[in-house]
Amino acid sequence: MSKAAPYAALSPDTALDAIAACGLHPDGRLLALNSYENRVYQIGLDGGTFIVAKFYRPQRWSDVAIGEEHAFARELSSAELPMVAPLAFEGETLLRHGGFRYAVYPRRGSRAPELETREHLEWVGRLIARMHGIGARDTFSHRGAIDRDTFIDAPARAVLASPLLPARQQEKYRQAIARAGSAIAMRFDSIGAVTRIRLHGDCHPGNLLWTDAGPHFVDLDDARTGPAVQDLWMLANDDAALDALLEGYAQFRDFDPRERALIPALRAMRQVHWAGWIAARWDDPAFPLAFPFAAEPRWWEQHVADLHEAAEALE
Repeated sequence: MSKAAPYAALSPDTALDAIAACGLHPDGRLLALNSYENRVYQIGLDGGTFIVAKFYRPQRWSDVAIGEEHAFARELSSAELPMVAPLAFEGETLLRHGGFRYAVYPRRGSRAPELETREHLEWVGRLIARMHGIGARDTFSHRGAIDRDTFIDAPARAVLASPLLPARQQEKYRQAIARAGSAIAMRFDSIGAVTRIRLHGDCHPGNLLWTDAGPHFVDLDDARTGPAVQDLWMLANDDAALDALLEGYAQFRDFDPRERALIPALRAMRQVHWAGWIAARWDDPAFPLAFPFAAEPRWWEQHVADLHEAAEALE
């Protein structure tokens, strides 16, 4: 399977055959859903119902790491949290067909999250606290952590190895990464040790969906170990929103207030990681189409400036 085009062999017929292979009966309806790291499809079944099939990017996660993702999702669902968990077929949730690994999920009708009111933010805060309470019961062994290597060093190497970064920006980028990395490390050191638990890991509004019954979580593909605030800051547009989330959170779980000071560092780490992610995946045909700005020198100039700005704020 080509690293440059990892999904070249994943045709609509292959996706439908994969669903038939696990004993379901697709009716031919297939809709590609918004996903770049993996490939995700809504697939119709005989009788008018739908499932969602997620085809994992080859070589990103090991089988045991995906197993931990699935186990965590099912643990949350079993505890009656609104988490969409993979279905099991003959006891297995990680399936294989046509050279791809995939999982099948129930489809949940939903709409964009409603985070405009304090009531809804508190509601989400309560759910995240319950999720973290379960996350704290056990540990991940294979899914990694919110750490320097994953979110700074590895993505920086990907950028420096990529033809996307203009030659005249190479040294400027190195300097910006060094400064940002140092400032991030100093912020973590100044806070001291904080509790690290199993997290959703990528808890942004796109992974929080709303139904008539309220919010529910999807996509644990980035589940990792880290501080609780990682699952809160991306849902808060400002301090008032974060206060509302934390007010709900406190109803079910204590929150270490020192973690608020980690938010600028976590935000800077996400900036570094996102640019590295695009650079590392650029050979995938979907990425130039989705992120054409990354081929423009001015975007990298702005990225370098943003890293210096983030470092200055942390310093």
